[in-house]
Amino acid sequence: MNERLRSLPSVDEVLARPAVRALAEQVGRAAVKAAVRAAIAETRLRLQEGVAAAVSDERVLELGAAEAAPRLRRVINATGVVLHTNLGRAPLHPEAVKRVAEIASGYSNLEIDVGSGRRGHRSAHVEPLLCELFGAEAAHVVNNCAGATLLALSAISRSAIVSRGELVEIGGGFRVPEILAQSGCKLIEVGTTNRTRLSDYAAALDLEKADILRVHRSNFALLGFTEMPAVAELARLASARGVHLVHDLGSGALDPALGEATAVQSLRDGADLVLISGDKLLGGPQAGILLGRSELVEKCRKHPLSRALRADRMLLAALEATLRLYREGRASELPALAAIQSPPEEQRQKATRLALALAEKGIAATVVECEGQVGGGSLPLRKLPGTGVALQGEPAGLLAALRSQSPAVIALVREGKVVLDVRCVLDLAELATAVAQANVRAVRLESAKIPEQEKEE
Repeated sequence: MNERLRSLPSVDEVLARPAVRALAEQVGRAAVKAAVRAAIAETRLRLQEGVAAAVSDERVLELGAAEAAPRLRRVINATGVVLHTNLGRAPLHPEAVKRVAEIASGYSNLEIDVGSGRRGHRSAHVEPLLCELFGAEAAHVVNNCAGATLLALSAISRSAIVSRGELVEIGGGFRVPEILAQSGCKLIEVGTTNRTRLSDYAAALDLEKADILRVHRSNFALLGFTEMPAVAELARLASARGVHLVHDLGSGALDPALGEATAVQSLRDGADLVLISGDKLLGGPQAGILLGRSELVEKCRKHPLSRALRADRMLLAALEATLRLYREGRASELPALAAIQSPPEEQRQKATRLALALAEKGIAATVVECEGQVGGGSLPLRKLPGTGVALQGEPAGLLAALRSQSPAVIALVREGKVVLDVRCVLDLAELATAVAQANVRAVRLESAKIPEQEKEE
């Protein structure tokens, strides 16, 4: 063992190899040097595990390319989860991408009114569209919906009444009570986990004047013996007591046919301020959108936190382009909505084409039924019947090999097999190529794990 470890080459020795030196000239010596160190460390570990290994040029070049590549990069979503938070939620429409590139590549009228020459505010570029589409008096945009909630509570509320059934934890471990505490807003809990009545809110208001906060439950739902007053009932109570009803709605759906509560309906029912996300069922970029009464929106806009949470020019460009698609009656073109509404037969045809493409590359794949999800804390009970392909091979190694591709492929394991759900896959040929390359890598790595003695036997 010691003799094998002593035989490991030095970093300089590997850097001097012709293929490695050529890569360094292309992508830079720093990235290749880091790759060489990583390759040597991998080889040392394998030798210590009793596996025959060497620092190959192939592995150094592979690691070097990875080191030189951007850290944030595109992946293929083969999970069947449309609004996958870990994968960036809603993909942007090509027209939104074009607008982002156009605005990001130079200067823009981000905070200037070109008519008067005076300074303006950022939300002015999307506020008319938001008011038109959602039926709001005014609108303001910040960087995400949690930020919108924090801003709204900080700007207009000193105390907030919340049902115990809505004290939820959202992605990343952030909890509604913690957001309220950070805003300086006192939390008043009412009701129980499964049942909260209008009388519970009224009783709390008898003791203390406070705004009412309605919170979307995000990624779970309460079923069975449950009760919760409607938004219209809460709005009437809030109006009678001279307080505000703030609705943290989350998903941002504009089309009620999706099955999710909409900001349009909430505002019609009397909510004073509604908070939604841009990158969920709205199908646009990450954004927190405040909709509602002019005086409340203006208080939020002028609050110091508004600057800390402000949206940048690229977010606003993408959001404006997305909203214009709705205005033009083209919302069905948005990638997220198209994936959610894709019919089962279309999914089956895509999966069959993928299986045939893999077969041409010598990879056995079986067409299987899948069940996708909307994701992103939206419609947690809705399942999306679909189709995918199941691959042969050891799941853990194959998943790792798929993630190592460029672009990386993110898949799932179902019944002991790696399954590629095609719902969110835009380019089947690209996926087939990535799977073929991953299959070769998985086989090579599995072979490398076999000790020399077992190979001889």
